[in-house]
Amino acid sequence: MDPVAWDVLLAAATVFTLGAISPGPSLMVVLRNTMIGGRRQGVMCALGHGLGFGVYAGLAVFGLIVLLEEAPNVFTGLQLVGCGLLAWYGWSMWNANHDALFSEDTGSGAQGFAEGFAIAFFNPKIALFLVAVLAQVLQPDMNLLSKTAVGLLGMTIDALWYLLVALVLTGTPWLDRLKDRAAFIHRLTAVVLWGFAASVLFNL
Repeated sequence: MDPVAWDVLLAAATVFTLGAISPGPSLMVVLRNTMIGGRRQGVMCALGHGLGFGVYAGLAVFGLIVLLEEAPNVFTGLQLVGCGLLAWYGWSMWNANHDALFSEDTGSGAQGFAEGFAIAFFNPKIALFLVAVLAQVLQPDMNLLSKTAVGLLGMTIDALWYLLVALVLTGTPWLDRLKDRAAFIHRLTAVVLWGFAASVLFNL
């Protein structure tokens, strides 16, 4: 069996970690789900986001760069879908009924997972980030084991970071403070998502 390219994994792990801890729409969505549905919904959101990121990491490793070069229209279509999702998601948060957010039947683990996956999978900047960075990290002659390890590493680091965010917040005064500022946080998140969508459209 060919050896794992440990130098590549170390470089990729550094990049994945820095990307995960950078504040942005993903963090806001995980915070929102933890605030609304507690630990379970926050954890499921983190796992969904990790899976969505992992799909992109795998695609980047196994041929997203080729897709961008050979079929740019496909990626442009994905960007437009992503912008539409971000705009709709922002609108729904801006107009949320904040008085009813914390009722016992609000949210679910499935909702958290779906939102986490969607905000990662339909975020074209994650794909662009991975392509730009992994193009500098990956080696042309990497074996299948190393490529698979890079993809799984990205998914694991991303999920672990957002799991940490959800678990640390649960049961602390910080969560109560976030709940007290629910309307502000939702509208701030909406503005962030709209700005994100606008920046993608501007660069198309």
